[in-house]
Amino acid sequence: MADREQGAQAAPVADKRHAFGRNTHASRPAPPAAAPASDGPAVPEDTPPPQEARGRGDADERRQEHRADRERPQEDVQGEDRRESEEDKGRKRPGRWPLIIGGLVLLIAIIGGAWYWWSHRNQESTDDAYTEGRAVTIAPKVSGYVAELAVKDNQFVHAGDLLLRIDASDLTAQRNQARANLQLARAQLDAAQVQLQVAQVRAPAQLEQAQAQLRAAQASQAQAEAEYRRQRRVDPRATTQSSIDTANAQLQAQTAQVAQAEAQLRIARLTEQDIQLAQAAVEQRKAQVAQAEAQLSEAETMLSYAVLRAPQDGWVTRRNVEQGGFVQPGSTLMSLVTPNLWITANFKETQLTAMEPGQPVTIEVDAYPDLELRGHVDSIQMGSGARFSAFPAENATGNFVKIVRRVPVKIAIDSGLPEHEPLPLGISVVPTVKVE
Repeated sequence: MADREQGAQAAPVADKRHAFGRNTHASRPAPPAAAPASDGPAVPEDTPPPQEARGRGDADERRQEHRADRERPQEDVQGEDRRESEEDKGRKRPGRWPLIIGGLVLLIAIIGGAWYWWSHRNQESTDDAYTEGRAVTIAPKVSGYVAELAVKDNQFVHAGDLLLRIDASDLTAQRNQARANLQLARAQLDAAQVQLQVAQVRAPAQLEQAQAQLRAAQASQAQAEAEYRRQRRVDPRATTQSSIDTANAQLQAQTAQVAQAEAQLRIARLTEQDIQLAQAAVEQRKAQVAQAEAQLSEAETMLSYAVLRAPQDGWVTRRNVEQGGFVQPGSTLMSLVTPNLWITANFKETQLTAMEPGQPVTIEVDAYPDLELRGHVDSIQMGSGARFSAFPAENATGNFVKIVRRVPVKIAIDSGLPEHEPLPLGISVVPTVKVE
């Protein structure tokens, strides 16, 4: 606006200058009239060329304007000076507020920087941290078709809840066969025990019987031998040859009876061995019973494996089984993520100088910016991540470039976990450890 006012005030001055210039031109004497034309173009000797005449006219005009400016009245000059001073007064000078505002901003920045340094001077933080937990793998021990599937993806289950059921027809038949084998083994054990009891009674009786038969045979042998001797001592005229032969035959027969009785006695004397044999048979049958019981227990255990239940509370994740599908022993059917969570933070080795178990930790979760967890340092792994990698670095060969290693630190969560919105495993977090 000041420029427009200055321009408006300068316009009358310029108009005066132009008016003065016009008056000067008007007062300039007119050039003499041109000579009448003659037969030939006669040009006077003192007449300059047209371009030079125009240049001289412009110079004369500028000199006259400059002279007119110097000859202006003193009142016009003073009026212009007054107008310029009024214009300068009308301009707005800058005040002190910008300096005050700038000083306040600088002071606030200094205070904020000092507070940030004071509050973060004993803290160690890293963005190389993730949530961790226990993921239990659910796998069958028996093969078969899935007869019933009782869970869905990401469903929360309690310990003991049914997950799925495998068709157990073959396992039931094996269990029944094991039961039959057990009953047979028990019957055979009972028979062996009875035989042991019989042997314990019969063996001594047979020994006594053999001894009695031996004594009877020996008595008959003695009588036959006496009869034979009598026949041999009498006068041949008082006996017959037939009587002698009969006495001799009886003696030989009784001798054979004695030998037979002695053999039976030797057999009967094996009473203890017979009893031990019967006892061994009983022990064998007992072992068969125990084997049959083990087979029955195994069959029942295999039958129980057809029903899969949750080992503990958790969420069903990575379910890759459907009802009616065939499963093999050891194949991964699903995983069960337990509610027990912690943080694995990979701090640089230079950040572990003052870090110790038990120090407080604040945790920010990238997925939930408004969620703030609190915990403490649980433990520090005795080895860097590179030490336990599949292909550890071999620093003894080739050129060596020092790289700052990272060490996993386990951070336990004390509070702040949402009850109805659990944190997934493997999401990024930013823990800050107060190391003082």
